[in-house]
Amino acid sequence: MPELSRRTADFTDSVIRRMTRISNQYGAVNLSQGFPDFEPPKEILQRLAEVTNEDFHQYSITWGAKNFREALAEKHKHFTGMKIDPNNEIVVTCGSTEAMMAAMMSVTNPGDKVIVFSPFYENYGADTILSGAEPIYVPLVPPAFNFDADVLEEAFRQKPKALILCNPSNPCGKVFTYEELKIIADLAEKYDTFVITDEVYEHIIYAPYKHTYFSTLPNMRDRTISCGSLSKTYSITGWRLGYVIASPHIIDTVKKVHDFLTVGAAAPLQEAAVTGLRFGDDYYEDLQRKYTEKRELFINGLDRLKIPHTTPEGAYYVLLDISEFGYENDIEFCEKLAKEVGVGAVPGSSFFKESENRYIRLHFAKKNNTLNEALNRLESFRKKMSF
Repeated sequence: MPELSRRTADFTDSVIRRMTRISNQYGAVNLSQGFPDFEPPKEILQRLAEVTNEDFHQYSITWGAKNFREALAEKHKHFTGMKIDPNNEIVVTCGSTEAMMAAMMSVTNPGDKVIVFSPFYENYGADTILSGAEPIYVPLVPPAFNFDADVLEEAFRQKPKALILCNPSNPCGKVFTYEELKIIADLAEKYDTFVITDEVYEHIIYAPYKHTYFSTLPNMRDRTISCGSLSKTYSITGWRLGYVIASPHIIDTVKKVHDFLTVGAAAPLQEAAVTGLRFGDDYYEDLQRKYTEKRELFINGLDRLKIPHTTPEGAYYVLLDISEFGYENDIEFCEKLAKEVGVGAVPGSSFFKESENRYIRLHFAKKNNTLNEALNRLESFRKKMSF
């Protein structure tokens, strides 16, 4: 038989999604794959019910329904101060996963290099390889997950075409400071590099930390390809609505790539989601309060159980330090955790390029009673996970 694609030779299935299947197999509380178990805002659901009886069942404009793009442009202007042309600077995609892939394929050529901070969301390395590019990994050093500016510049000296920036960061919950972002921006300008941002957790930030949109930094608007999603902000991960915002000359190419990848995002869901894009500030303030409460509930519970962990500055992930147990394989640890303790987690090694086996990732985008049930089960953590 003919040889299969070499570019996928080192791929596995998504470890995150695999852990959801393992959680389901053992009836574990699934704190692995980052989706909530509570409903989206009722206003969005009410609009979705109405849409089913209206004329939104055929293709919308390939790069996004007009009213969706207009509402997104207004929301983006409100939070960034930047006026966005909804016709020439936005492409609506099938989730931020497609947004990142379309961005990568629009700016890189085979053989180009792309900087990726490690730890990283597992898709970034795959996106780079599928685009024919080569990743350059720069470590974010635990426990604060800061980067060394000299190490970063050494990566830039390899003349990368782009840098991928996840802010707030999945999996470590880091929120990059303005000073850190300015270092990245200055190097991107110095070495003539694009910056592809993943800002899906833009509204899930914990005081006193603040999110800075990279495109708002001096001279970065034309150099930034901003990827985003409605999934986390409105608790609609299954709707797969994402977007790319960039300058017109970049968006012209993104439109073409997107057209041949997926044609277009779901028309009825775009129509219903416009309701969410038009929410006022009170919605985002309440979202922050809700997630702050969940973060405190969960990390206080971990503290009570004396389980060492990180404290996220943004997003909704916590890394647990499991080094005391001495497991050589964190995948084996997570499988046993789901089976014996009844809690689903993601092995940290799936996020690090470095040899790193001491972390597992849990998330707290769940109802409070779900989190309490997970904490109750974790009371047997040490007894059941020790050799």
